[in-house]
This record gives sequence, structure tokens and C-alpha cells, in this order.
Amino acid sequence: MPRRTVPPSRRVVVVGAGLAGLTAALHLRGAGCDVTVVERESFPGGRAGRLDLDGFRLDTGPTVLTMPDLLEAPLAAVGEKLGDRLDLVRLDPAYHARFADGSAIDVHTDAEAMEQEIREKVSGRDAAGYRRLRDWLGELYRVQMATFIDANFDSPLDVLSPDLARLGVLGGFGRLGPRIARFLDDERLRRIFSFQALYAGVPPSRALAAYAVIAYMDTIAGVYFPRGRDGEPGGVRALPQAYADAAADAGVELRLGTEVTELERRGGRVTAVVTDGERIPTDAVVLTPDLPVVHRLLGRSPRRGVPLRWSPSAFVVHLGLDRPQPDLGHHTISFGGAWASTFDEIITEGRLMSDPSLLVTRPTATDPTLAPLGGDYVSVLAPCPNTDRAPGLDWDRVAPHYRDELLTVLAARGIALDPAAVVAEHRISPADWARLGMAAGTPFSAAHTFAQTGPFRSGNRPRGVDNVVLAGCGTTPGVGVPTVVVSGKLAAQRIVGDAA
Repeated sequence: MPRRTVPPSRRVVVVGAGLAGLTAALHLRGAGCDVTVVERESFPGGRAGRLDLDGFRLDTGPTVLTMPDLLEAPLAAVGEKLGDRLDLVRLDPAYHARFADGSAIDVHTDAEAMEQEIREKVSGRDAAGYRRLRDWLGELYRVQMATFIDANFDSPLDVLSPDLARLGVLGGFGRLGPRIARFLDDERLRRIFSFQALYAGVPPSRALAAYAVIAYMDTIAGVYFPRGRDGEPGGVRALPQAYADAAADAGVELRLGTEVTELERRGGRVTAVVTDGERIPTDAVVLTPDLPVVHRLLGRSPRRGVPLRWSPSAFVVHLGLDRPQPDLGHHTISFGGAWASTFDEIITEGRLMSDPSLLVTRPTATDPTLAPLGGDYVSVLAPCPNTDRAPGLDWDRVAPHYRDELLTVLAARGIALDPAAVVAEHRISPADWARLGMAAGTPFSAAHTFAQTGPFRSGNRPRGVDNVVLAGCGTTPGVGVPTVVVSGKLAAQRIVGDAA
């Protein structure tokens, strides 16, 4: 059981109202703590940001939600259900995949539908391989979840368990790309079931096969989207808003638009959180900002033999259009002809992709209220180098030209977004992520290399201070909405033990 870090009075301050912070707050409140959440922005969400622009309601952070059972847990901690707060729509297909040769494959999370899609579009041999792959992904998830994802680590020795041996037998310590290739002959299918490694900051050819668990979440567990109801907007923004509303109803104090400037310490404990206008006494603190901000507040740098390696970043263009785009689905992955070389360009060489693979999202396909009547809303995400890897890339100058280049690429691939139809636009570059306090200008934080995974990742108990714990994508278990939500629960368990 995790060692408790607070005395019986149990006053806890959570710094940051992102998904990790709100999750921690809900679990702590459910365990009987008096909880205050302090957030610098005027709205909850953190990386799951929002922007209302000329009648368009934009999600400026993640656009893909998976694992609703994990998303349910924070609300269950205060006696609520996800369905009481949100209408989660399962997307079918989860993705539309388009390829450089003009072919297309729809990605279904239903086994029979996906098997039939592969049989019709590819081959019977790969349809059978998909069934075996699906079984393997499911077993991989079951082996990893309790031991490696939903677990606090105090030492690398904590992973020594029968599940570690089972993970080895499953090939989890091999490489992702070659492992997927054992099941599927078709190069297009291999891409569909391995591109998720980029979320972890590692090319599929070098990622641990264990990270196929992300493909499980994407292609088997289902992709969902919150649709608005009762006059409130939907979108991914609705999830942190639901958490924040439930927390407030449960008695959590939310202080939005308030920035933490200092942690007041006495010996090895934090005694108060100081904001730009107040001192908040506390028995324990949950810190959820990105790691450099955490280290600044703690007044210390981590003791690591090798500096952290950061994930690639993303350049995102949000477009509000004055006309509908009915031929475009909710999520479309537009794969370029190149594959391995594109990862080398953004991860090793620090260059923009010469033949980019892009995620195109049209949330109005599921919730038309996110755009004004008669309009539409589309975002385009291009993976790109982070600011450490490409320090000389002047994004303030490059961004407008790169936006035009991406629209030209999409038009050549049959996804025509007429610039004349754009009536509202918002761009986010690595420079913008950096201005928001994200290390190396990436929203994906530290890469999931072997040396930065599981018990080797930055732990959620910083040294030198007894009553501070961390949550968020920079600590365990890592990047992605489901794992960030888990990180909030793990942080709460560090404070109150199994009561969380």
C-alpha cells in the first residue's frame, strides 16, 4: 500500500486543473480530504484546452478519447457516473485511413467489422492476422494494466512479478514495428496499428512492443467523443468541465485564474501554497504542471545521469469554415508515401516532414453545434520536431507558410479545404506550447524510451520533500488522456493510501 503523506487533518492543494489535477482532486475528496484546486487559466482543462473563436468552439488539446472505464473512475470516487455528466458517442469508424496510393481503409473497433474491412480491402490472410493481432493486443493490455500502468513505483524492483515474465513471453520487450509485422503483411495495416508509438515519442521501429497497448486503446477499446447536451458545448473540453463541475458539487474549492508563485516550506515539508494574492495552508500538495515548472516551484533539479529526452511536438491548425465538409469523417489519418524517414526527420534530424502523415479531425461530424449554423470546423495536426531538436526553427515566421504547405498537401491527396472558406483560424506551434510552459515546446512531454518508462520515468514522489506528489503526463504512467487520468489517481493514493 502506498505510504500516506498527510496527517489526519488532510488539507490538500492541487496545483493545476487539468485532467490529472481534477482526477486527483476527485479521488482525494472521495477519501474525505479538504481539497483546493488552483489553476492559472480561467477554465479547467490544462492541456485539454479550449478556445471560442467567432462562434467556433475549438479543442486546442487532445481530440481522441479512449478507455471510458478509466475516465469513469474519478467520478465514481464521489458517487457519480460519467453518463450523468456527458454524452459519450462511440465513433464508428474510429478513423478513416487514407494512403498515398489513393486507397483507403476504415478502422473499426468492432472485431467483425474490422475483419470484414480487411478481407474486402486487403486480403483474407491479413484478416486472419488481424484476429491474432487483436488477441495479442488484448492480452498485452491485461498483463500491463495492473502491474505497469495502474501502479505506483518506489523502485525498479517493484516491477519484478509474474506479469513481467508474461510480458516477456508476449514479446513486449522486442520492437513494435517488427512485432506488428508478424501478424500483418500489408504495409498500410502495419502503419494503422503502429503509428500510435509517435504519441510515446518513439518511432515504431524502435518503440518497445509493449507500447502496442496504445494501439489497443485506439483500435479495440474504442474511440469516443463527448457530444454537447442541455445547450452546453461538447468536445473533449467537456470532459475536464464535467470533472470540475463534479468536484465543485462534491465540495472541492476551485480557484481559477490564479497562478501559484511559490511553495512555502518548513524543513522537508510544504506548509503553504502561495499564489499571486494569497497564502493557502496545506498538509500535502499535488503538482501537475510540466516538469520544468515543477522543478522551479520545488527549487531543485532532478538527479539524472542522462538529461530527459523529450517527445516530438505538433503543429496544429484549427480552421473555422463557412461551408460544410460532408465528405470528411470525424478522424482521418492521411498517410504520406514515406514512413520510416519521416520519423528520422522530426526525431533525429530536427526537420519538418518532407512527406507528412497528418491527423485531420472534423468534430462537427459528431457534434454540429461546435460551429455556427452552416459552417464547419476542421483541425490538422502535423507531428514536428520539438524546440530542443530544432532550436533554429523560427516558428513565428515559419507557421503561416507551413500552414499553407499542409493545406496544399491535403488538397493533392483529395482533402480539399478551400482557403477562401476559412473565416476563423487558430494555429499552435512548438513555440506556442513552449510559451505555455511545456518543456521543449511539446505537449507530449518526456518520450517513452526504455530509460524513461515505468519505474525509470520521472517518479511521482520528488526527493527532498515529504508531502508533495506529482501527476500528469511527465510522470508515471505517461502520455495520453487515459494514462494521465490514472496518474491523478496514483497521486491521490500516495497521499491517502488505498482510500483513494
